[in-house]
Amino acid sequence: MNKRILIIGACGQIGTELTLKLREIHGEDNVIASDIREGNKELMKSGPFEFINAIDYNSILEIIEKHSIHEVYLMAAMLSATGEKFPAKAWELNMNSLFNVLNLAKDGKIKKVFWPSSIAVFGPTTPRENTPQTTVMEPTTVYGISKQAGERWCEYYFQKYGVDVRSIRYPGIISWKTDPGGGTTDYAVEIYHQALLNGNYSSFLNKETKLPMMYMDDAIEATIKIMEAKPEAIKIRSSYNLAAMSFTPQEIAEEIKKTIPEFEITYHSDFRQQIADSWPKSIDDTKAREDWNWQHKFDLKKMSKKMLHSLQDRYAPLK
Repeated sequence: MNKRILIIGACGQIGTELTLKLREIHGEDNVIASDIREGNKELMKSGPFEFINAIDYNSILEIIEKHSIHEVYLMAAMLSATGEKFPAKAWELNMNSLFNVLNLAKDGKIKKVFWPSSIAVFGPTTPRENTPQTTVMEPTTVYGISKQAGERWCEYYFQKYGVDVRSIRYPGIISWKTDPGGGTTDYAVEIYHQALLNGNYSSFLNKETKLPMMYMDDAIEATIKIMEAKPEAIKIRSSYNLAAMSFTPQEIAEEIKKTIPEFEITYHSDFRQQIADSWPKSIDDTKAREDWNWQHKFDLKKMSKKMLHSLQDRYAPLK
C-alpha cells in the first residue's frame, strides 16, 4: 500500500516546494496539498488540493479520513516579522495547529508527524556563534516563543504517548520559486529579485548582520531525510539544529556583484533588526549530521549562481 501524505500549509514558501518534491517521489495522488487559500499555478496543477483551516481539528480529521492519510507535514505558521504585528493570532495559529496534529497522532489517526521549528527559538542570551543543540533559549518574538513551546510539546507527546514526531530548526530559507512569507531573513530572497529588476536594494538589516541561512533545495532534502530515517536514528524529539551557511547582507551583495557588477545596496534598518540581533550567527548541527547523516550541498557562491540564473529566466520577458 502506498504511503499517503497530507501537507498542511502547502501554499507557503517551504510548503509549495516540499509538496512538489514529495509528489515527485511518492506520486501526485498520494500527496494531498492543503491550505486556507489556493497556491501558485504549478502547485495547484500538480495534484489534489483541499481547503483546511489548521486550527480546526475536525477540518483536518475530515481530510485525513477522506484520503486515508499516514503522515502529516504541518507547515502552516505565522512567521517572525508578521507575528510581531499580530501576536495573538500568531500564537493561536502556531500552537493550536500543532496540538491538533499531535492529538490526531495520539489518537491513532496518523502514524508520523513533521513539524518545523526555527532558529527563532533562540534569544539574546543564547551563545551566538556555533549555537549548540542544547543551550539557553529565551526567545523574544511570539514566533520564537511558540516554536520553543512547540518543541517541548513534541518531546512530551513522544515520551508520554509514543507519537512519532520529527522536527528541525530551520535557518533562513532562500528560494526563487515562491515569494517569502514575512520572516526576518526575507531580505536574502528580496535582494536577488531587486538586483535583477532594479540593480539596487535597500536592506532592512544592517550590513554586518550575520545570520544562518539555507538554500531551499537543502531544506527540502533535510525535511524528507529526517522523515525517512528509522525511528531509532531520531535521538532528539524536540528539534534538531540544522545549518548550511552564514552570511551578512554585505557578503551576499558582494557575491551578487560578481554577476551584476553595477549592483548597489543601501541599509535602512527597521524593527526586524532587533529580531535578527537576538538570533544566532552560526549553528552547530553536529547531531543531525551524526544521527541521520544530514549533509548540505549549497554554499553562498553556489546558491547565488542558482538564484540569479533561475530568476533571470523568470524576469527575462520584463527586460
